[in-house]
Amino acid sequence: MLSRPEPRIDAMSPKSAAFLLLPLIAACASVPGPDAPESRASIDPVRVEPPMQEVVVERWVTDDQEAGELDSLATWLTPEGDLWVLATAKRSHQVQVHAGDDGGLIARIGGPGDAPGSFNRPNGIAVHGDLVFVTERDNHRVQVLELPGFEPLGSFGEEQLQAPYGIWVHEIAPGQLEVIITDSFMLGERFDIVPPLETLHRRLHRFHVSGAHENLEVEYRGSFGETTDAGAIRATESVWGDPLHGRLLVADEHAPDGLRLRVYGLDGGYANRDLGLGTYRGDPEGIALWACPDGSGYWLSTDQQVDHSRFLVYDRESLALHSAFTGRTTANTDGIALYAAGTREFPDGVLFAVHDDRGIAAFDWADIADALDLPRQCAID
Repeated sequence: MLSRPEPRIDAMSPKSAAFLLLPLIAACASVPGPDAPESRASIDPVRVEPPMQEVVVERWVTDDQEAGELDSLATWLTPEGDLWVLATAKRSHQVQVHAGDDGGLIARIGGPGDAPGSFNRPNGIAVHGDLVFVTERDNHRVQVLELPGFEPLGSFGEEQLQAPYGIWVHEIAPGQLEVIITDSFMLGERFDIVPPLETLHRRLHRFHVSGAHENLEVEYRGSFGETTDAGAIRATESVWGDPLHGRLLVADEHAPDGLRLRVYGLDGGYANRDLGLGTYRGDPEGIALWACPDGSGYWLSTDQQVDHSRFLVYDRESLALHSAFTGRTTANTDGIALYAAGTREFPDGVLFAVHDDRGIAAFDWADIADALDLPRQCAID
């Protein structure tokens, strides 16, 4: 179910198909359907504040990149040991590459279009090994490129995806990846009407990716999503998973029904549990996991607010709200990316966050841990 970079394949079967490595090329979904029913009456739950809130000063914030309209982040460690931060830029239809230690701009990749290596409203981004996956809302696809040169390897999802936003990639066996995509298709001229509940089983899609770079194969494994009034995901973007605990956290950004993180199982079933209802003041956005091998750790989630961004911290095992922090500058954050292995400048790890669509901020994990009484590193047995 993969498109080759050349020639372009428009019609695709649900069976997996190979695609070949080719050289790099520089580079609101409209959803037909009946009128959706009106949303439930607005929910205004009692505000729940974290037990601890602190200010953590950013180590750096990049120069203004407003023309790009940055959204989502991912990280990649080069063979030379340099950390890169990759950012999708929706307005310029590019992927920006920044140095992880100081934020310096390294490259802008792509440009508008639907050719291999070009993008149309790129949103989500994920890295596994030397593969980078980019969701394109208005090309209705996921494009796969090879690092460090961003050579396009192919694309998938054109037949299944309407408005792809978030992405999570994890390895399920050697050489086999599972890719989960959020699909926030909406109705109305402004695409702000939630579709009927019975259609929301397509809020998330699952793909299986396998094979060598020169002959990658993708198989569609179906969609999932709760369709009950109590558990349906009305509007979504961010998704992240925890294989050790068998969980997916999915952001639900529909304010009339309550801003929250939905808890799903990796099998696609709703766990009848939500996080942050009554706590988020803005949209629940980027999600990241600080994970230790023994199962301990912390979830981080953005509470996106125009004047500042608040980052909520949940216990990985219990999912209890632990604490929260803000930066001195960082505001209106969409995506975040956590690199826990450590770098030359950030030996205990670093959290990257989009700042107001036009920059990237870096928080030293040691500063976050000290402020919130968290461990700097995982315990060693």
